[in-house]
Amino acid sequence: MVMEKHIQADRLRVLVEPVVAHLGFEVVDIEFLSGQKTLRIYIDGPQGIDVDDCARVSRQVSALFDVEDPIPGQYTLEISSPGLDRPLARPSDFERFAGSQIKLKTTLPVGGRRNFRGRLVGLVDGRVVLEADETRYDLAFDNIEKARLVPEL
Repeated sequence: MVMEKHIQADRLRVLVEPVVAHLGFEVVDIEFLSGQKTLRIYIDGPQGIDVDDCARVSRQVSALFDVEDPIPGQYTLEISSPGLDRPLARPSDFERFAGSQIKLKTTLPVGGRRNFRGRLVGLVDGRVVLEADETRYDLAFDNIEKARLVPEL
């Protein structure tokens, strides 16, 4: 199930990224909430984004999906900013936010657990390095199911 979601998100990313990039933004993450039949696309830009930016991207992505029809049946399309608890989805995200507090969930257990919260050391040799509970974890990027920044206020 998790692998299917990743494959679907990767397929959608290939369709959506050129449209979003043409508008001057980047796709941060894509998630499909099957229980709610909602496709949520997180975008960001050099100066951040506002509601008007989300609306412009939504119109363009909707037009693309009307032609390509990548998701069968009805669903709700949401375009959103990544927010303070921004998802980390790409290797570059784990480099960019090194030193930040994050929480993440692995697909397979590591050291008997799947949920971690700690300081992101960064991406080292393609692996995510995290310090949590006074332990340093070296996690395979492909084993990360979900990761988010934890806002430090």
